[in-house]
Amino acid sequence: MTATDIAIVWDTERSQGDWQLIAGGEFLTAQALETAVMISLFTEARAAADDVLPQGETDRRGWWGNALGEDPIGSRLWLLRRAKCLPETLNLARDAIREALAWLVEDGIASKVEVTTSWISPTRMGAAITIHQPDRSAALRAEWAWQGI
Repeated sequence: MTATDIAIVWDTERSQGDWQLIAGGEFLTAQALETAVMISLFTEARAAADDVLPQGETDRRGWWGNALGEDPIGSRLWLLRRAKCLPETLNLARDAIREALAWLVEDGIASKVEVTTSWISPTRMGAAITIHQPDRSAALRAEWAWQGI
């Protein structure tokens, strides 16, 4: 039996995730791994001192809960929100996703995480993520609206 958690449903048009109620007033559920991946990708990690912030931004952001623990969560995908739709942007996004999901391998949840990024449309980036576990491999698809310049 696989563990379940409250599902995070991603709204690509508004670039945000939320919980969803279903019949009977209960929350939609998903595999716990899927929820953990969504939190890892779409919680904003603090920008490193040498990261270039998007034009007009001065806030290095970051989730406040990361100040309380040794193992920060989140990704730096937000840094690419206004990047140009170039192959280099896809490479940077792939690297940010790998970095955000590295904890899966470090904690022994997965033996390997594979990430492929692509432009789905001029305003939408997608990522195919395969998480290899000892007993199975989970393939996840994530996509989000892009605000490229």
